Order: sequence, then C-alpha cells, then structure tokens
Amino acid sequence: MNITFRQLRVFGAVARHLSFTRAAEELHLTQPAVSMQVKQLEEVVGLPLFEQIGKKIYLTDAGREMARYGEAVIALLDEAELVFGEMKGLRRGRLHITVASTANYFAPRLLAAFCRQHPEVRVSLDVTNREGLLRALAENTTDLVVMGQPPAELDVEAESFMDNPLVVIAAPDHPLAGRRKIPLEVLAGETFLVREKGSGTRSAMERHFAEHGISLSTPMEMSSSEAIKQGVEAGLGLGLLSLHTLEMELALERVVVLDVESFPIMRHWFVVHRKGKRLSRVAEAFRRFVISQGAALQSPAQSHAQISSPAP
Repeated sequence: MNITFRQLRVFGAVARHLSFTRAAEELHLTQPAVSMQVKQLEEVVGLPLFEQIGKKIYLTDAGREMARYGEAVIALLDEAELVFGEMKGLRRGRLHITVASTANYFAPRLLAAFCRQHPEVRVSLDVTNREGLLRALAENTTDLVVMGQPPAELDVEAESFMDNPLVVIAAPDHPLAGRRKIPLEVLAGETFLVREKGSGTRSAMERHFAEHGISLSTPMEMSSSEAIKQGVEAGLGLGLLSLHTLEMELALERVVVLDVESFPIMRHWFVVHRKGKRLSRVAEAFRRFVISQGAALQSPAQSHAQISSPAP
C-alpha cells in the first residue's frame, strides 16, 4: 500500500481525538486538509476507517486495525529519528517537556538555564492540568513530565528533585492573619477556594484534612491557581497553594501565609517518564540537569525559609 507518513500522522490524530476539528487544531492544519488526508488513506486501504453516528465519529474495525499499525510505524520512525539524532550528539536536538500548571512558575527558569548550556536545542513546553499530564504519559506524546504526585496507575519512572510545600494563604486583613499556631479545626468553618476535581493540590488538601477528621463545608471551585490567588486577595476566602506559585504575591504583600498547625503539607516535584522509554541524549541530559540543578534554581522567595511563621 502506498501510504504516506503524513497520512498516518493525520489519521492518528483523528483516531485519538475522534474529532476532525481537534485533530486539525493539534496539527495546525485546516479541517478540510485533515479530511482530505483521511479520505486519501481510506482510498488506499479500500475500506472506511471512520463512521459517523449522529454528530459523533467512531473508528470502524478497519480503522482500529489501521490505528494499531499506524502507531507501530510512527513509533519505529520516531525511534529512527531518535537514533540518528543521537549520532549528531547534544549540539542539536529536540526536547518536548510537559509540566503541571503549578510547575510553570519555575519550569521556564529550568529550561532557560538548560538552553544556555545547549543553545541549539529546540524546546517545546506544554503546560496542562493533571488530566493532561496523565494523557501525555499514557499516550507517550512527550519526552518528560514535571509534576507533583506520580501516577500509581501508570508504569513510570519518577525521581524527585525539589520540595513542593503547600501552604494556606489569606488576604492580609483576614481575621486569621497574624495569628500563631492556628488549630487546624479552626479552618473547618472557613470558605476555601479550591482547584477542580482531580487536581493534585486539591487531592493533597482533601487527604490532609480527612486524615485529621476535618471536612471542608464550603469549598468554592476555581479553574486555576491565578484565580485562587485573585479570589483570596479579594477576600472571597482562604486558599491552599504551592509556595512556588506565590513569589510575586508575597513580595507585594497581597496575600499572607497563615501559621496553621500541621502545615505546610510537604510534597515534592518529580521528573517523570514512561518506564522503558528510550530517552534521547537531549532528554536524558535535561533529566540529569533537573535532578542535579532543579532545587538550586528556585528563587530565594520560593525556598523553604519562606515558610516562616507570621510576625506576632
């Protein structure tokens, strides 16, 4: 069969998303261009690869077989590119990193420091929530992932490289601001601004409160750490965030860290990849760089020393 690599790439994207529109967005193509590539592939195969029921599309039996073979072919070609890239050494190469949205507050510093050592390396950085991180790992669409708690449901290799303290924040004029050794149960009646279900920070928070027999009665869900910070500043309630997200707000005294018993919740940042994944020399160099230099590259405002008790 005279099938092109481009056709396989386009078909693979449509098969993953079961959407021509989303595939076009991922590939930076127009929807008609995606449809044309799929139609040409179907003509070569001689069988329909998708069927439409209502407004949704589904893979046919032939489509499922093509997806399986296409993934294998693309994986082999990607491996060949990787091998040839290694022959060229570290001077050139591509690096695809996917990071948790919270990690984006320090990840650019890591990448900038790495790129100063390897200026001709091309870097692609994706910032997403935990669901997106898990998808990138499951589908093996990225070199490395920087995240909080590694997934137990996937076979991955994970190495911690930096502390990730979670702290309770409030507006400077909040009644609890300035108090020392606040009992955890005092927070049970407070409104908390929280991330969406499935967020690593929210899961850690709920687990910590549950371990101490406390439930949050009035959580207010926010879509991002930035929204939580702005809501806390406006007096909507308290927030629980990674200290790494608060550098500017603490420096400008827009929020304060509350001195709460059993806090901070000390978590860690991990660099993660699928177990058995063959890392390129560039990806392996970045992994080693993060493990050896990651903690040293956090800003002074993000260091553990910043988790000091408020002044009485």
